Amino acid sequence: MSANILITGATGNIGSELAKQLSAHGVPFRAMVRSLKGTEALAALSGATLITGDLNDPASLQQALQGIEKAFLLTSSSEQAETQQLNFVKAAQEAGVQHIVKLSQFAAAKDSPVRFLRYHAVVEEAIQRPGMAYTFLRPNLFMQGLLGFRDTIVHKNAFFAAIGNARISMVDIRDIAAVAVAALTSNDHHNKTYNLTGPAAITHAEIAAQLSNVLGRTIRFIDVTPEDMRHALDGVGFPAWQADGLIEDYAHYARGEAAVVANSIEEVTGRPARDFGMFARDYAGAFK
Repeated sequence: MSANILITGATGNIGSELAKQLSAHGVPFRAMVRSLKGTEALAALSGATLITGDLNDPASLQQALQGIEKAFLLTSSSEQAETQQLNFVKAAQEAGVQHIVKLSQFAAAKDSPVRFLRYHAVVEEAIQRPGMAYTFLRPNLFMQGLLGFRDTIVHKNAFFAAIGNARISMVDIRDIAAVAVAALTSNDHHNKTYNLTGPAAITHAEIAAQLSNVLGRTIRFIDVTPEDMRHALDGVGFPAWQADGLIEDYAHYARGEAAVVANSIEEVTGRPARDFGMFARDYAGAFK
């Protein structure tokens, strides 16, 4: 069976998980990568076909999309993301793609103060305009984002953020990928928008407490000012546009705007969303 599904972002956290789950379900797919270097694990998956393509190069997109009926659209949230995703949407339309599953973000809106939420809304609108079928996946903050604090958790037993006591319904990327698999392999999800959250809205102090229980040592959450968080991002060389976007994101979280709990994951997959305790147990080795 030839692959009629194309996935972008296949070497990232969500894309690689999606690739693994498609392979496990026996679904052939084509993965677009910028370079074949370092993609051995992806290429080794059953049913995977790799093709090089560049979201800044429409000609390469046309080649990657030949014969494709369904596409999963994901890019990193860089300053070029909106343009790159719009390039892909245009190329997909021209190539006759019938359905795009787009990884968006919880609370995406064109009038949002958060740049990430604005660009996702612009791209969603562009996908809807030509009349292609769509499925928009709008996940909340990823549980796996905590891995970005791995070094401070391992060496200082602490992590920080500018969020205060706000609750957020964090989601596991394995559940996001499972919903994407369903959307790519069934027409039941055409023209649907799914908010993807965990089963509970929790504070960062509660995250620290649950992580402490699993690891058997005390992990502290340290609330910091947005200015301190921005300074820390500068210190690790984070690109300025993305750093400013993260500060906007966390201000959105701190206002309590990401505490809604949705049931979409269970509705789509038939399985409850993973809670933070399950994530902590499964990833405990990363924090030891």
